[in-house]
Amino acid sequence: MVTNAAKGAAVAVALLLAGCAASDGAGDRARRIVFFGDSITQLGEGPGGYVTLVRDSLRAAGIEAEVIGAGISGNKVTDLQARLDADVLAKRPALVVIYIGINDVWHNQFAERGLSGTPRETYRNVLADIIGRTAASGAQVVLATPSVIGERTGGANRWDPMLDEYAGISRAVAREKGAVLMDLRAAFTAHIAANNPEDRERGILTNDGVHLNAAGNRLVMEEVMRTLDGLGYFFPSR
Repeated sequence: MVTNAAKGAAVAVALLLAGCAASDGAGDRARRIVFFGDSITQLGEGPGGYVTLVRDSLRAAGIEAEVIGAGISGNKVTDLQARLDADVLAKRPALVVIYIGINDVWHNQFAERGLSGTPRETYRNVLADIIGRTAASGAQVVLATPSVIGERTGGANRWDPMLDEYAGISRAVAREKGAVLMDLRAAFTAHIAANNPEDRERGILTNDGVHLNAAGNRLVMEEVMRTLDGLGYFFPSR
């Protein structure tokens, strides 16, 4: 079944993609969306993953957009910066959705494995660079805030304070660089607060506190479609 929200988002996407193509005369750009991120996005390309769900929702609504997943497990914002040209800009997308930030915080927990997080200023500056370069290529940028590391409520997860801070940095950079914000941190915490009466650490939207289960993938798909629907505001109708 195609929901009214999906239909509305599909119309907005058609206008968005057509507008991007018209703005630079690049017909091959017109129907290409890239999802750029870490293991959450890599897994999102699988059956029932959020990237797959977005692709299927658009197709069901009559929009044959080319939807590309460009997620790699373990990536931080610096990894995205290093592969931006090859994995995103070379594909000439009309729209790029950036979903990053979890490992930039979470990897602080794994120093014994040789991993580390990303310093705050580095996170801010690199994220701004990625958005700026992507926008300069002619693509519309959507920036997602990092979602969750643990699903206990009321700020009880170990990394909640730092994750909130990094989500705040993402919001500020999106505002400063003119990216469209998709606030997954807010959406996840609101859903978990309403649906986790036993205050479980996992199992509401994730399998392990980080990686999405079926409900989490559906929630991200719905947030993507809602964001795309809103983007119809920025482009004239045909």
